[in-house]
Amino acid sequence: MSIKFLVLPKLVRIKPSLVRKNPLSLLPSSLVRICLGMLPLASYLMLLPVARAENAVFGVVKSQENANQWTGITTRLQATSVGYCVVDLASVKSAADLGSSPILFLPNIETLTPGQALALEAWMSRGGRVIASGPVGNLSQPGVRQLLRSLLGAYWGFSLSKPSNLQPLRTRNQEWVRQNGLSGTVQGGVVIPASLTSKPAAVWQSKDSPPAVVTTERSTVLGWNWGVDAASSELDSAWLRAALSRYIQPSTATVLAGAPKNCGGTVVATANPSQSKPTTPPKNTAIREASRQSPPTPQVAVAPRQVAIPRITPQQGDEPLERLTPRSWEAPNAKQPITNVEVIALRQELENLIGRFESAQLAANATNSSGTTGILPATKAVAAAREIAKTLPQLIKNQNYAAARQQWQKAQQLLWENYPRDRQLAQAEIRAMWLDRGSIVRAGSEQGLAKIFDRLAAAGINTVFFETVNAGYPIYPSVVAPQQNPLVRGWDPLAAGVKLAHQRGIELHAWVWTFAAGNQRHNSLVNFPANYPGPVITAHPDWASYDNRGSLFPPGQGKPFLDPANPEARQYLLQLLDEIVSRYQVDGLQLDYIRYPFQDPSAERTYGYGMAARQQFQQLTGVDPTQIRPRDRVLWQKWTQFRTQQIDSFVALVSHRLRQKHPNLIMSVAVFPLSEHDRIHKLQQHWELWASRGDIDLVVPMTYALDTHRFNNLSQPWITSTKLGSALVLPGIRLLNLPVSVAIDQIQHSRDLPASGYSLFAVENLSNELQTLFQRTQGSSSTSQAPIPYRQPFQTATARYAALQREWNFLLGNNQLWLRGAALSSFNTQAKDLESALNQLAADPSASQLVLTKASLTAFQSQFKGWMRSQSLENPYQVKVWSNRLATIERLLNYGERVVLKRELTPVAEQF
Repeated sequence: MSIKFLVLPKLVRIKPSLVRKNPLSLLPSSLVRICLGMLPLASYLMLLPVARAENAVFGVVKSQENANQWTGITTRLQATSVGYCVVDLASVKSAADLGSSPILFLPNIETLTPGQALALEAWMSRGGRVIASGPVGNLSQPGVRQLLRSLLGAYWGFSLSKPSNLQPLRTRNQEWVRQNGLSGTVQGGVVIPASLTSKPAAVWQSKDSPPAVVTTERSTVLGWNWGVDAASSELDSAWLRAALSRYIQPSTATVLAGAPKNCGGTVVATANPSQSKPTTPPKNTAIREASRQSPPTPQVAVAPRQVAIPRITPQQGDEPLERLTPRSWEAPNAKQPITNVEVIALRQELENLIGRFESAQLAANATNSSGTTGILPATKAVAAAREIAKTLPQLIKNQNYAAARQQWQKAQQLLWENYPRDRQLAQAEIRAMWLDRGSIVRAGSEQGLAKIFDRLAAAGINTVFFETVNAGYPIYPSVVAPQQNPLVRGWDPLAAGVKLAHQRGIELHAWVWTFAAGNQRHNSLVNFPANYPGPVITAHPDWASYDNRGSLFPPGQGKPFLDPANPEARQYLLQLLDEIVSRYQVDGLQLDYIRYPFQDPSAERTYGYGMAARQQFQQLTGVDPTQIRPRDRVLWQKWTQFRTQQIDSFVALVSHRLRQKHPNLIMSVAVFPLSEHDRIHKLQQHWELWASRGDIDLVVPMTYALDTHRFNNLSQPWITSTKLGSALVLPGIRLLNLPVSVAIDQIQHSRDLPASGYSLFAVENLSNELQTLFQRTQGSSSTSQAPIPYRQPFQTATARYAALQREWNFLLGNNQLWLRGAALSSFNTQAKDLESALNQLAADPSASQLVLTKASLTAFQSQFKGWMRSQSLENPYQVKVWSNRLATIERLLNYGERVVLKRELTPVAEQF
């Protein structure tokens, strides 16, 4: 449809100035919307006024790296017909230096300093949107690369060896790529999605259709060097216009006239294309340069131990408190403004930090016989930190942002300097650590492995998740599996690990990759081709699962999966797991990759189309699942339920079969802390069901975060969940790139929540500093001999209650527990009753004694809030911690009821 004539009814005198200002302002708003829907963006932009630097549609970043490409870049920018200004990257020190334009374009910039990356983060946290092209940030420091991956939701994985056809994915959620001119042949590279919200917008028409353009709500990443001969001028301009259309309303776009200004207002000196020769390299040089930038092996985008876990809900991304991370406060001279909402967030987070510090101090003082060690310095540190919390609003009101950041950082450092790092403060808890394959391989022998277990024992670690099956290879000589890991020759690490762990009083749980049967990263270590699917799928190709495009490797994920619906694959896995727990005296089994690969149904990227799954689903419904789409809601829901049930039934099968032979085996799962809805639709991982059925003992959510606030957001919903039956929750903490002070803070937060302990990933990231700190605070012989919650739940409940009593008695002895008269008498009486009940249950477990103990605990909890009313006014955080620890005791009693009483009294077969 085209418009040749436009009738404007009832228009009287029209001022020429109005027409010149904006001809569309003459039309009713509804008619404007209709017209704009019929006009391409570039045509509409020509109707709009000339751009000024201060209101340009977007800023374009110029750096030393793209300076020799600048003539080609500016020529194509002008062909785009959208107003822009220029940002000189060398002058960027803060978010303000990035200008006031709502969109920023980073063409072919591979190096950013930490300060520039932090400025970009702050700018995006205020609503800024980014378009990037080429290997953005690939030559930057590792921490900068990690931050850019988080900000952009994608990164350059590897260069393609030859030009490929660029094909937009015209899906319902990517309407903006329906514009013309977005297809063509380009020399580029594969863009790897780095979060669950990342969506491919275009793919390369080559093997496996790898992503060429990836988007998030805040970013668009183009997989080629924009503005050089990698793509035609028309294709570059079309993609930039299309990307801009994601973020701008047509009424805000402007046409560039004359020389552009920088985003600060001064004129930018640019070469005249008609008077100078282009400085961009010839096409074959650009290809060589692109190939030089990245390794030829694809990078893994989604791996449980290698990526930051997305937030639970997308709405949290714009909350100021959610943006609060340690890295945001490492630049005390930063001048960017702090909003009123951020002031509240900062004060609250500082109060929480003070609360965790005081909780650790109280535990240390109550546990150690000296009692008064460190009280005075700690009191002064808390007072100083609270004073800083009071002064923050005034500093920010006076726009003294640098001082505010300095003071916040000062409070954090002051508390850390006075942390009780030389005294015991651990509870009876699970202190677990993943012992990764890389550390085992580097150990090289039983003697080398013994050194690792010596460190872990000294650090007070009582549970080791020992990587036993990785990428389809067992780390021991197996009769069931096709091949032992080729990186381990001449010894049996699992046999050595079990022996060494038990000699040191440590429990060893075999950690296995379940349905993930290969790994491109592992392939590079053993000199196999990148797309080698692993020994299991090589031996049994009919066991493999595929995505909806027939790809064995999920795009950007690097790991092929077995088909969970295949009965032969299931039987193989069951035999392999039985071999592990039967041949070796492992104390537990941890299932990892107990799921399907990540999927994005909205982008039509789905997984699970193995031959067995397709046949079984077709028998159930009469429809091949490859023929249905998410828009077919009824059938798609059935397909999702079918896949979820394959995982659910396998967990139940493994639990039943192995516990029948080994009733003391502890079952755990390493899982993602996403919402239940997201996990079922994107992973088919419904671990609430496994926990509520009693299939598993421990839920270990991988709550990896670079700061304690985000760690809390990820872990607290599951630690306090009522959907997990009696299962114990063990939040995961990733040590990579985590400062020691933050790691200790997250551990303390776990102790203050109703959790049963924590798990650290991984041994390869255990620093000497953290090791020494663990030895002093949780590594004594008395602590290492404390009961382990999953093994002795009733004894653990008794020990944890005794720790609570020590804290109350310490405060009473120092006149710091606000209980007097009748309230104190009632508190003491019921506290002793509960102590007696717990002691009797631990000494002689029985169903009748458990009922009495639960009743005593319930009575104590019901009055605890009243007893602590005055204490809550003085220290609300600590009272909440005590309530959480009473809730932990309740969960231990429930867990003990199942594993200690019911498992002894009821045959295992009757439980299913």
